[in-house]
Amino acid sequence: MGKLSGLLLLVILSSCSNYGQLCYVTKLPKKLSENSGIVSFTDSTAWFVTDNGNPDKIYQVDFNGNLLKELKVKNAKNKDWEDLTKDEKGNMYIGDFGNNSNDRKDLAIYKLPNPQMVHGDKIEGEVIKFNYPEQKGFPPKREGLYYDAEAFFYHSNFLYIITKNRANPFPSNALLYKVPAQKGEYNAEYIGTFKTCDDWETCQITSADISPNGKTIALLSYGKLWIITNFNFDDFSKGDTKEIDLGVRTQLESICFLDDTTLLLSDEKRGNSGRNLYSYQLNQK
Repeated sequence: MGKLSGLLLLVILSSCSNYGQLCYVTKLPKKLSENSGIVSFTDSTAWFVTDNGNPDKIYQVDFNGNLLKELKVKNAKNKDWEDLTKDEKGNMYIGDFGNNSNDRKDLAIYKLPNPQMVHGDKIEGEVIKFNYPEQKGFPPKREGLYYDAEAFFYHSNFLYIITKNRANPFPSNALLYKVPAQKGEYNAEYIGTFKTCDDWETCQITSADISPNGKTIALLSYGKLWIITNFNFDDFSKGDTKEIDLGVRTQLESICFLDDTTLLLSDEKRGNSGRNLYSYQLNQK
């Protein structure tokens, strides 16, 4: 994707007050009150999914908050859709790996063709099934609740999954796994761990993405960002990491790169806050 147009950049940077370091873009449609994943194919719209208990659909929204399109995903069930990503061919991936109780044995990722090219109101999904070989209990004891996930991204024919640690006491690390980005059934390959921070409420990873040029990884939590650069695959946790406090504590669930330095983020509605789309510039001080 090329550089953002001046008009669009003005729109997404026009309201940078009252939201910490985030710039308010728009209020999302009510159907996206429980939005849980975001991905963008153009510089003017984004696609969203919602999590457990919501329809088996993907939604396209513009940066004025207008719902442009919704597609029913065939051959898929929203057990707990938690993130979106895409590959270089335009395929979209839905992470159906939300696992709050750590007791699921039906973890899946759905691979869809580019939804921008689909006519009608349905889209066909292929299923990537996987499990965590290291998990022995369903659920494990509370100190072993490592196997929920809300974050992943695509790179070089693999999908990299970052778990949401629910262990008690909280050990402040996320597990890193990868699975092939093609239809099949797999044992997820353990890569390593990524240390976040010590506060359970703000240090669990809720979404992730990698920049279009492949040089920057962004991990999101309920109020913080971890920006990773100068890394090698597979264990990208060994790269240089910058922790950024966004200055907000809303239920931030989704992140994606719009270009190499611009991030889009969104949060769920919680009380009188949330259901917003935001932007963040990585090169800001």
